[in-house]
Amino acid sequence: MNTRERFLAVMNFQPVDRLPVMEWAVWWSKTVERWQSEGLPVTDRYDIMRYFNLDINYHGWILMNTPELPPVASHGAPMIHNIDDYIKLKKYLYPAESVHLDPWDKWGCEQTTGDAAVWMTLEGFFWFPRRLLGIENHFYTFYDQPELIHMICEDMIAFYMKTLETLFRTCTPDFMSFAEDMSYNRGPMVSEDVFAEFIRPYYQRITPLLRERCVKMFVDSDGDISRLSGWFEDCGIDGFVPLERQAGTDVAQLRREHPQYIYMGAFDKMTMNRGETAMRAEFERLMPVARQGGFIISCDHQTPPEVSLDDYRLYVKLFNEYARKI
Repeated sequence: MNTRERFLAVMNFQPVDRLPVMEWAVWWSKTVERWQSEGLPVTDRYDIMRYFNLDINYHGWILMNTPELPPVASHGAPMIHNIDDYIKLKKYLYPAESVHLDPWDKWGCEQTTGDAAVWMTLEGFFWFPRRLLGIENHFYTFYDQPELIHMICEDMIAFYMKTLETLFRTCTPDFMSFAEDMSYNRGPMVSEDVFAEFIRPYYQRITPLLRERCVKMFVDSDGDISRLSGWFEDCGIDGFVPLERQAGTDVAQLRREHPQYIYMGAFDKMTMNRGETAMRAEFERLMPVARQGGFIISCDHQTPPEVSLDDYRLYVKLFNEYARKI
């Protein structure tokens, strides 16, 4: 099987010759800097994948803004406070040419030959309003200015419909992620009622378009998604990444509760600098679910800089070994 055939087969619960050996979140910049000091001869994301002989997956983030968007004062600070601010800022948002055909056309060629899987990220209906409103102000806005949240989400839907139509003429991704980060290590950041009013309706409008093109849809949320995953059952999405172990997320429990979902991630990154025994135990924990299909093992977020180049070489060696134990 080639890379794309293997990926799609796993995602459709079909037999494979081995599991995909891939990273979806790749590595922290500090990790790559460390590896370079230890002898890594390449720096480009995809060259690093090739260096470790990982299965290639090309990734593009659909930009919601122009490069001229004014920067925030600090991480999580607000860009807007009310509807008037939003209207003024819109000249920097929803660019008419958000998809540059290069590199999508090149990726599409490798996708067609089966040499790579291709995926994209869209900013979710929790994530993007928060980016505009700031972390704290976002939560107040659900109650104080609900019309502003809905205005932003309506504009997002219109932008995505137009942008995806353009993209699909060149390349239809095999899978995609909605960037959300709606949970922390103790569960969702909003109530189910807030989710039902402000988030679910917009997913229900965008997912049918993606499903028509057979794009597998993941929600990307850090933290404990145990409760959150149930809220998405009637949203049309297919599954979740990255299943962070440090937040207590257990892919086996999720599979029992939501057998229809597909998953990616789950490998505890905190084991990767603790030696072969710890990493083998982590693969053994995940393999029963991997053998069921619909689950691709991968690091449960970006590989941290505590992991040396030799640590990662060992991880890839073990990954290849376990990928064949299906």
